[in-house]
Amino acid sequence: MSDYYTEQLVKKKTSGKDIMIKSLLVAVTVMSFLIVPLMPFLLIVPVLLIVLDYFMFRRLDLEYEYLYVNGDLDIDKIMGKQKRKRIFSMNISELELLAPMGAGELNQYRNAKVLDFSSQMPNARCYVMVIAKNGQQTKVIFEPEQVILEGMRMLAPRKVIL
Repeated sequence: MSDYYTEQLVKKKTSGKDIMIKSLLVAVTVMSFLIVPLMPFLLIVPVLLIVLDYFMFRRLDLEYEYLYVNGDLDIDKIMGKQKRKRIFSMNISELELLAPMGAGELNQYRNAKVLDFSSQMPNARCYVMVIAKNGQQTKVIFEPEQVILEGMRMLAPRKVIL
């Protein structure tokens, strides 16, 4: 018996909010260097800000890894190409619907909570997965490759719309 295993890595686009945060961090760090000649005892402030900048820049560099194994989908968030954190996990039995973004079948799930694990690129082929967990409906936006879609369709053909 062989396992159906596939993984995919999706890099998140740097948003305007991320650029604004990075610009603000750099501006505050530069300003702290200008204050040091006036008050030398505040030399530690620029050093601390440089350390903060380093960690925040790495945290804003995001990738999502989709791991699909025999009906289980796990999504990990990778920050700075080093730190990994599991942010979503589901089994195919929890799936109510999987359809391309904008499909008419998704209209009945307008009030569901939305989780976005896509690259947020304008030309990306996104799918919306509606799951029911603990009596609550959740819409998950992600960018699966055809291999993941086929694996889900094998186990839940009536719930997957391609």
